[in-house]
Amino acid sequence: MSTTTETLQPPEPPLRGGLVIGGDRLERTSGGSQEHIYPATGRPNATLHLAGPAEMDQAVDSGREAHREWMSFTADRRRDLLIDLADAVGQGMADFSRLNVQDYAVPVSLAINTVLLERFLRHFAGYVDKPHGLSTPVAGSLDLNLIEREPYGVVGVIAPWNGAMVVAASCVAPALAAGNAVVLKPSVLAPFAALRFGELCTEVGLPTGLVNVVPARAEGGDALVRHPGIRKIHFTGGGDTARKILASAAVNLTPVVAELGGKSANLVFEDANLDAAAQLAAYQGPIVQSGQSCACASRILVHESVYDGFLEKFVAVVEAAKIGDPFDPTVTFGPVISAGDAERILGVIDQAVNDKSGELITGGKRIGGDLAEGYYIQPTVFGNVDNSSALAQIETFGPVVSVIKFADEAEAIRIANDSPYGLNAFIQTTNLTRAHRVARQLEAGSVWINQISDISPQGPYGGYKQSGYGRTGGLDGLYEFLQVKNIRIGMT
Repeated sequence: MSTTTETLQPPEPPLRGGLVIGGDRLERTSGGSQEHIYPATGRPNATLHLAGPAEMDQAVDSGREAHREWMSFTADRRRDLLIDLADAVGQGMADFSRLNVQDYAVPVSLAINTVLLERFLRHFAGYVDKPHGLSTPVAGSLDLNLIEREPYGVVGVIAPWNGAMVVAASCVAPALAAGNAVVLKPSVLAPFAALRFGELCTEVGLPTGLVNVVPARAEGGDALVRHPGIRKIHFTGGGDTARKILASAAVNLTPVVAELGGKSANLVFEDANLDAAAQLAAYQGPIVQSGQSCACASRILVHESVYDGFLEKFVAVVEAAKIGDPFDPTVTFGPVISAGDAERILGVIDQAVNDKSGELITGGKRIGGDLAEGYYIQPTVFGNVDNSSALAQIETFGPVVSVIKFADEAEAIRIANDSPYGLNAFIQTTNLTRAHRVARQLEAGSVWINQISDISPQGPYGGYKQSGYGRTGGLDGLYEFLQVKNIRIGMT
């Protein structure tokens, strides 16, 4: 594994904390403040000012007023404003990429995921002026029966630290297109790109307060979920937090959509292109975002006849990853999010070694030297892993993957489905019939065949089992932010 350490300090300009409410950047808040730690160095790079219950009240009130103004616009005007917002995001791509790096030290080579935001905004802008309702005949009557879809009003969107801009794309874009106002709560670990997005919404002419951005600790987040003015919640994150959100939302019976974690299986069959499969498994496994992704394919299932050959190629790709300064465009592998997460992940590795859950093939240690102050852990591969082990069953959320051998198609499907999660699954094969057959038997919301998890605005994305419920993307994702009303007009 090669490293680069020329400069690890984020470049200027300096970062600004605070909240974006009603179009203003607020830095006097009731939720306290804290230092934002840059994971590549372990040193602070900004002071954050966080929302408390008072600011959540302010954000919801601002959202209510903006929602009324938004719905007073013609559909054409709302569509055109969302297209203007997409244009502005595209023009600000370099800034958003830089802020993504400063948020959570994702390598700049991968930080361009704000392209997703532009694409989603353009896609859902096209639905603003399209019909969302229908009329149906009523048996035995000449009455006019209308079925309409209406916005909720003000919705809360809670984003994880590892993808605030992805959530802005997949949730905020359809919520706005559906006619809602949004209170977006990014993680305190990664608020900067989301804050800039909130400012941009006002700059392009959206009603002030239509998108309010409120980084907050647990108390502020709970106030948002419990707020009676919030009509729906979309949460992306972990299962433990989801359970707390569901309990708080139950106070007002607020509906919740949850996109949660995963322990995705990547099935490599004997007829797969092993070179391509090794590259994909490395990227989708321990490399992209250092494995800190709900879409991480952390269980790699390989047919026994090609197991050794695949493992050799796969480990070579993993060990060739360039580790170092996230602002170096040649770097592909960065740190994990925090010191606590680094210790937790190293504990998972040590436990797997002690339990003999599998054979440690490569990695497994914290990276020292010039990178020692950052939270860097070597990309780690275990071979011959027991699928019933904690290593294979519990989401690690770090650069650790398990390689598991299977004898035939039926066993591969059984192992893949033997998990409490069901967000993604991946299939590597050149046999189209097998691809269709296996995909339909996998218990996952998305199945990717010979490709990475490439979320698109046209495709619904979400989980089975403990990976959550509800969808983002496609018409299903739009309908999550619309509620159904039946109007019947008597004609007799």
